[in-house]
Amino acid sequence: MAEIALDKLTKVYPDGTRAVEELDLEIDDGEFVVLVGPSGCGKTTALRMVAGLEDITDGEVRIAGKVVNDLPPKDRDVAMVFQSYALYPHMSVYDNMAFGLKLRNVGKGVIAKRVREAAHVLGIEDVLKKKPRTLSGGQRQRVAMGRSIVREPQAFLMDEPLSNLDAKLRVQMRAEIARIQRDLGVTTIYVTHDQTEAMTMGDRVAVMNHGVLQQVERPQALYDQPVNLFVAGFIGSPAMNMVEAEIVRADGGLVARFGDNELVVDDEVASARPGLRRYVGERLALGIRPEDIEDSNLAEAAPARQRVSAVVDLREDMGSEVYLHFTVAAPPVRAQQLKEATEAEAIEAAAAQAGGTPFIARVDRATRAREGGDIDLLVVTRRLHFFDLETGRGIYGESESSAA
Repeated sequence: MAEIALDKLTKVYPDGTRAVEELDLEIDDGEFVVLVGPSGCGKTTALRMVAGLEDITDGEVRIAGKVVNDLPPKDRDVAMVFQSYALYPHMSVYDNMAFGLKLRNVGKGVIAKRVREAAHVLGIEDVLKKKPRTLSGGQRQRVAMGRSIVREPQAFLMDEPLSNLDAKLRVQMRAEIARIQRDLGVTTIYVTHDQTEAMTMGDRVAVMNHGVLQQVERPQALYDQPVNLFVAGFIGSPAMNMVEAEIVRADGGLVARFGDNELVVDDEVASARPGLRRYVGERLALGIRPEDIEDSNLAEAAPARQRVSAVVDLREDMGSEVYLHFTVAAPPVRAQQLKEATEAEAIEAAAAQAGGTPFIARVDRATRAREGGDIDLLVVTRRLHFFDLETGRGIYGESESSAA
């Protein structure tokens, strides 16, 4: 096992495309770090540079303190798990898992011990004699992981290993991979475009866009304090509601005003975000997560400045909860960062048609709200988010962003 350090790692292709731009990232010994972002953000290219499958234009990759830029993949002591299982169809599961060790002239006794130990960890002891074609997708993925585990590498590099599985199996396998990684304690870099996978599996999550690292944090911190509009829009499902608002003074405190609505900026929010004082009388981006909006009929009474009145455009019953779609009579946020993180073009089209900004509330299934009906909604104002419209940065401290 070993720590991995990426120091200003850069990849520029011959046509001038900058796939990865000065990526700085340190993964501790035994840590599980997830690289996440939209397609084409550079996450897989970065992983392949660590593995030695992609040439490095500039910067360094260090594994256990050793610069490995010029080492071939076989000498880096890392194991790659790909999207495709890449199993040999004519070999048994046992032989597939043992193949790499045989190439390294490892003794038969050691091979047998490692294969059976890995099979036990993965729960595939009963299929060791079978051929890959007789296995389910989940079993094949376990075999592919087993082939890496038996090598006892310093690190695992996983490139969207669950993307070929159905939704139910993905949930099961992501829990299995997280458990196996914890049990083995092997340093792991995991690439995915699925933010749910990222948030549920990683010790830390690194969000990328256009080859640039946007933010790296623990999942909860990433959710609670997104550094900019891109991270705020990308992390969370459904995506964070965004609307242009104005910060004004009222009754000795601050209020966020958008359209006919006013939401109080709680004292704890104002204290945690002293930079907001600079925006009094200015417009900014106000973010409200769907899960921070509730049907007021199902909650305790609250002041007027913690409520929003709306007409329900659409009700989606999800079983355990209900999504209520409604429109706020205020301009949507049109920042480029938000367009890259969400389906902002569709949101803007809907906004133009509705004359406002589409919102989603994620409410308790006990709600009696109906399409076309009026509803009074309670907003958890202590969880409001604020962003600069020009830079897209989160407004936290006096320097405009907690990570600026």
